Amino acid sequence: MTDLSQPSAETRANRSSWAYLAWIALPLAVLGLAIVWLVSSDLLSSFRNGAPPVENLTFERTILGADGIRVLVRAGGSEPMTVAQVQVDDAYWQFTQDPPGPIARGATAWISLPYPWVLGEAHAINVVTSTGTTFGHEVAVAVPTPTRDSLSFVAQAVLGAFVGILPVAIGLMFYPALRGLGQAGMDFLLSLTVGLLAFLFVDALEDAFELAGEAAALFQGSTMIVLAAAASFLLLMAAGRRSGTPTGLALATFIALGIGLHNLGEGLAIGAAFASGAAGLGTFLVLGFTLHNITEGIGIAAPILKQRPPLRTFAALTLLAGGPAVVGLWIGSLAYAPQWSALALAVGAGAILQVIVELVSMQMRQRADGTRAVFAPGAMAGLATGVGFMYLTAMLVKI
Repeated sequence: MTDLSQPSAETRANRSSWAYLAWIALPLAVLGLAIVWLVSSDLLSSFRNGAPPVENLTFERTILGADGIRVLVRAGGSEPMTVAQVQVDDAYWQFTQDPPGPIARGATAWISLPYPWVLGEAHAINVVTSTGTTFGHEVAVAVPTPTRDSLSFVAQAVLGAFVGILPVAIGLMFYPALRGLGQAGMDFLLSLTVGLLAFLFVDALEDAFELAGEAAALFQGSTMIVLAAAASFLLLMAAGRRSGTPTGLALATFIALGIGLHNLGEGLAIGAAFASGAAGLGTFLVLGFTLHNITEGIGIAAPILKQRPPLRTFAALTLLAGGPAVVGLWIGSLAYAPQWSALALAVGAGAILQVIVELVSMQMRQRADGTRAVFAPGAMAGLATGVGFMYLTAMLVKI
């Protein structure tokens, strides 16, 4: 016989859900009330000593066109800041601001100056706020900023393909020749892949921290890079280990993905450098990038030497590893910001670290003869060759 005085299981479950929600809402309500009281009571008034608010301004983008100079600035001070005057080459110039008025913390604004900049020359821009604080920015070499027309997009795509897609494809073309390698050759090749990825990992982190130093302080560049790299590494490790340790085509795909994310970050930086005139586009530089990236294709081929993938697989791996360089060039030349380039490089570094761990794990396995590939003489030689080759070819592209 059912006891009607006792609540049913469904009723108890509903009460438990409401209680759970209440214990979530209560601390949030207390927090909201505390914030309202803090703002309305002006509790911090007694701590103000008349000093002006702390101001910070970061220049994120510069556009040079027929109508003058436009700069995108981001405010990072403790209070909204007002741009009072702008100097170009030590002379005050009229300017327009979009949106007008004070710039809130974390917000951006475009400042337009009808300044007749000179092709190939350097120009100094100084923004003076209402408190008299000055923030400077230098245009190292004045060149027209690329516009959104099909011709420039095609030219950038060709350049991106030359420095990203072509070298990876050339590296993968060694696949038939590499299939004839014996065990010692395989040890050498896999360790060479670890070496080149280790160089890319260090290089990506170095570039990411450098770019983070150019970003607004509120993005906490160094912390952002560490967290993004760690998150990328852990997510890819979890995805890769769902069906056990990745080998063969799965491992080659992860290598291509890590290299592709690195090339995306590099493409962003290259596109921004060329657009701002910070780098001259010479044949030697382009050939240097191509030679530097050829080894990446060999590294992608290493885990699949014992398989016979169809031709479309090689095409897909080539696009995955090299294609992001094209996208990076497009974005970098048209909508560059240092924090996003740093973030892309950090994510790429995490992906590369995941591949390094998987490759080393593969070589740490004990073979039938009781040895481990990672300690073989060929493996040591491959590691040194990979790092050394990447280091030497990197000299060709450092500007």
